[in-house]
Amino acid sequence: MTTCAALAAAEPLAGTAPVAATWLCLEQPGPWGADALVDSHLDRRVGAELARRMKETGVRIVLIRRPGRHPDLHLPRPRRVYLASTRPGAAWLARHTVEDPEELLDLDLTGDEPTFGTVTAAPLLLVCTNGKRDRCCALLGRPIAAELAAEHGEAIWESTHTGGHRFAPAVVALPTGYVHGRLDGPQTRELLKATTAGEMMLQGCRGRATWSRAGQVAELAVRSLTGDTTAASLRVVSESSDEVSVRHADGRTWSVQLAPTPLPAWPNSCGKPPVAGTTFSVLDITQMI
Repeated sequence: MTTCAALAAAEPLAGTAPVAATWLCLEQPGPWGADALVDSHLDRRVGAELARRMKETGVRIVLIRRPGRHPDLHLPRPRRVYLASTRPGAAWLARHTVEDPEELLDLDLTGDEPTFGTVTAAPLLLVCTNGKRDRCCALLGRPIAAELAAEHGEAIWESTHTGGHRFAPAVVALPTGYVHGRLDGPQTRELLKATTAGEMMLQGCRGRATWSRAGQVAELAVRSLTGDTTAASLRVVSESSDEVSVRHADGRTWSVQLAPTPLPAWPNSCGKPPVAGTTFSVLDITQMI
């Protein structure tokens, strides 16, 4: 069977990142099912409550594990937890540990400041490897995660579903929140290097998860025009049905005119029927200031 990644190889990447300004990553080794929060060795009641809160708050909650074999007969105690805010100018990554994942249910994850742990300057790359959700993530993601973890240790984690199996290998950079697809090992190394330096990487970029799909396309269009790759330099300040305003930290502002554009039908996941989609085409970019 031809994989969804192969079938959707021509689909544009811009504007396909999941939308989430805050990410919570909980260490959970062992097997992951298709809906990992409630189909893993995480306590099902805790997982279901985390899933409910994710829907209510928009915080993206993923399970993470160390690359390699996944025995879970001896679960780590305490477990590592990361909380990231991806907003430009207020992006941070906090590291924490919990003895029991149920402790997370007592925390407010929606604030602008870290609610637990210690803020770290070290970045995190999440590589989706949830093969029970889609085989492309396992086949294409696991080799990259293993290779880079051997070189960079805890900067690299395997992750459950982050959205977009067909763009595998799918990689999320935290705390910047830029999401990438179709990266190979050397490109992923460059992404880690860029994120460490407070930069973003245009190659393979699907967008900054902080923004809407239209906002992601507009921001990337401005970056392509200007060549600016400083992660904190640009922010989406307003949107309408066909226009997105993007502002630079130095005050320059661009008006990006967009139009929804239909795409050919591709399967969103292996074994699923093709689904017609849309993207946003950039019609014009005007610098206002």
